[in-house]
Amino acid sequence: MKRILLTLVLLCTTIAQSQEKTFEKEVAKISKRIEMITKQQKDSLKTKVVAIDKQLENGEITDENANILKKEAAEYHAKQIEVLVSEQERLLQLLVQDKTNGKIASSDDFFGENDDYKTFSIGNTTFRFNVSDDDNDRNRRKERKWNYKNRSSRRTSTQFVFAMGINNVLENNQLNSLNDSEYQLWRSRFYELGWTWKTRFSKEPSQLYFKYGVSFLWNNLRLEDNQVHEKNGDITNIVTYPNQLTESRLRHVQMNFPMHVEWDLSKNKTNKEGNVLDRRNESVRIGLGGFVGFKLGTRQYLEYRDNNGVAITELQKNNFNMNTVNYGISSYIGYKSTSLYVKYDLNPLFQDTNTRNISMGIRLDLD
Repeated sequence: MKRILLTLVLLCTTIAQSQEKTFEKEVAKISKRIEMITKQQKDSLKTKVVAIDKQLENGEITDENANILKKEAAEYHAKQIEVLVSEQERLLQLLVQDKTNGKIASSDDFFGENDDYKTFSIGNTTFRFNVSDDDNDRNRRKERKWNYKNRSSRRTSTQFVFAMGINNVLENNQLNSLNDSEYQLWRSRFYELGWTWKTRFSKEPSQLYFKYGVSFLWNNLRLEDNQVHEKNGDITNIVTYPNQLTESRLRHVQMNFPMHVEWDLSKNKTNKEGNVLDRRNESVRIGLGGFVGFKLGTRQYLEYRDNNGVAITELQKNNFNMNTVNYGISSYIGYKSTSLYVKYDLNPLFQDTNTRNISMGIRLDLD
């Protein structure tokens, strides 16, 4: 009940204050809170490990006890990160929904007044136009000229990234292994939310950029034929479940740091003063690169009916021998803000296996 009330309060607050907030600022706040949560938990873990090592040096505990205490501390703080970050992820999802529904505006929807001019800023760029009494006539509004301040010198821009698509796995790096995959292709989906920075390689306007950022990924894998994942020591097996399942889904959440070299074919413009104005996301874009990250948590969801017809939902929390650190290659090609997106993990999904995750979908890069 408390969670429901908290959600309603946050939702109402977001709607009530939407005229004072901007989408970019709120995303930045959430991103900063997630970074603070992660840092605080890691710092707390380091403090505990130092204290355990000191106990070990003083002979108060054995090596075995020290390892057990360190493992318990690591699991506790990993759980804290998962719980606290999941709350921020939920707020981010609500924020994206408000943006989609038009309940919250972007920074370029808000203007500030200064004598005879109105101004607004995006990043390091300030725009201003004349609104003096001589310009009140509607026929003259078409003649207003935008003045750009240091527009061509701005090398870095920011984008909000949202991606979604389908997930599956490859065995031994063989693409044809998809034909024998035990996971449902169209029901195994991924969702990605993130924030990226796009920096031009050269000082002068060009078409080559370095794109980097941080994102949160929800990967879902659904098994076919009434099967589930079963952990057996250091091995994770796929076995048949005794009850007839309506849902068998393995979800792992991870935090990624993507890096791409992007070729943006948008044509630059030259203003009347002869200054070249850099344009982005106005034409075909091609990105090649990769990512590195770590998993925040793994869960398996099972749904079925018992012998009495009662619907049962079972939630299993375990890492299922998944590798904590993940890295891989990714690329995208698209037009303006929309792209086709492919991502492939180079390290195995499960320990001591040749199973690797592959994702394909649609990516939106929103300025």
